[in-house]
Amino acid sequence: MLEVTSAEYLGGYKIRLSFNTGQAGIVDLQDALWGPVFEPVKDPSVFQRFKVSETLHTICWENDADFAPEFLLDRMVEQSLAADAPARRR
Repeated sequence: MLEVTSAEYLGGYKIRLSFNTGQAGIVDLQDALWGPVFEPVKDPSVFQRFKVSETLHTICWENDADFAPEFLLDRMVEQSLAADAPARRR
């Protein structure tokens, strides 16, 4: 089962994540904050108060908003590949 093992706020809507698979990287969640449960989380002062839940094994906020670890890993990998793409084209 995929689990978030650590999370560090980096500014804006970016978080450095580590997973129990050994994978780690940065994810930007700005465009993923949609729907009623994420409305309060759009406030940067609320966003940065996430924690890693010991029961859910992912990041969550005090209003019970959370993202599945699989979503976070997929987004992290996708964003990393997109950031590396211009360098590969040179």
